[in-house]
Amino acid sequence: MPSFNYRAVDKLGHLAMGQMDALNEVDLEIRLEHMGLDLITFRATKKSTSLFNRNKVSNQDLVMFCFQLEQLSSAGVPLLECLADLRESNPNPYFQKVLGAVSSEVEGGKMLSQALAEHPSVFSEVFVSLIDAGEQTGQLPVVFNNLFNTIRWQDELMSQTKKLLAYPAFVAIVVLGAVAFLMSYLVPQMVSFLRNMGQELPWNTKLLIAMSNAFVNYWWLVIGLPIITVIGLMAYIKSNPKARYRFDLVKLNMPVTGPILHKIIMARFARYFALMYQTGIPILDAIKICENIVGNRVVASALGRAHAQINAGDSMSESFQNAGLFPPLVVRMIRVGENTGALDKSLLNISYFYDRDVNDSMQKMLKMIEPALTVLLGGILAFIMFSVLGPVYDSFSKLKF
Repeated sequence: MPSFNYRAVDKLGHLAMGQMDALNEVDLEIRLEHMGLDLITFRATKKSTSLFNRNKVSNQDLVMFCFQLEQLSSAGVPLLECLADLRESNPNPYFQKVLGAVSSEVEGGKMLSQALAEHPSVFSEVFVSLIDAGEQTGQLPVVFNNLFNTIRWQDELMSQTKKLLAYPAFVAIVVLGAVAFLMSYLVPQMVSFLRNMGQELPWNTKLLIAMSNAFVNYWWLVIGLPIITVIGLMAYIKSNPKARYRFDLVKLNMPVTGPILHKIIMARFARYFALMYQTGIPILDAIKICENIVGNRVVASALGRAHAQINAGDSMSESFQNAGLFPPLVVRMIRVGENTGALDKSLLNISYFYDRDVNDSMQKMLKMIEPALTVLLGGILAFIMFSVLGPVYDSFSKLKF
């Protein structure tokens, strides 16, 4: 749908400017009239496809959207007034435009879920499905509250992951900077001195000199080749489904990070599955939706196998056990949920357990990474200093006074 920059006035004559998606000029004018604005001028804009595109809605925006809608709808405020209030109070200009379009579509007769489905880049399939189920069951405030808690949990998990990666990334930059300085400046300054001593250089010093020469003469290749390799590999993985599947399998089988990633996926699956089950979405539909939100082709394939077995008449616990990849805890809790009729509670217990386990694992990993990186940096510097100063010390020790 085309996007337009517009200038309009409200009933009091106050100027309003913004951006809105519309089919054409007439549709734009109708949408603005629904918002109490009269169109003055407009200009079609092209949607940016840049990597630095700022037209994004963060998890924090969605968290506040769900929280405010839950509070306002619970207080009995009409939906259109809720959307209007959220549009005016939201600090994100792009989200303001999306909410304006959603408000116009709801005022035009669409259900809220149908209006949200028009913006798949902002509202995911599971988000829209939950809103649709809440509208059908009359539990929309409950759905908004559950979405608020779930998206906030996901945002906190992402924040913890970023914190875990921040320190190793900083230390890696320091290590690379120190090595680059030593290779490009210090070692070349010492090469002529070492060669003028007239003695045979040890193998480690020769290796260091060769590495320094390669870095000075081919620095563009040393820096550019890894970057080009990573970009090319990621592009190949993204474009090839088989490569993506193998890459996801490798991520799950990595020694340290693999088990943590597996637990994060299980926690995400259990939480969203419980949320959809609570809302009244059928189990088969919920599993199908979960295939798209787990973020791993291997786990999605296992969910597909479980879906096929359940559809064929097998019990849910047996299907998940036969599908493989699901830990015994998940299968056991699903079996308990089936027997007690409280599947949502069992799934939430799974999510709670894995959430705590992931937090503990991340803290332990962070404590392991700090000394490991320190030892790595010390080892690199020790090798360089030993290779440079070792021949100098040997020369001085042979001098006769």
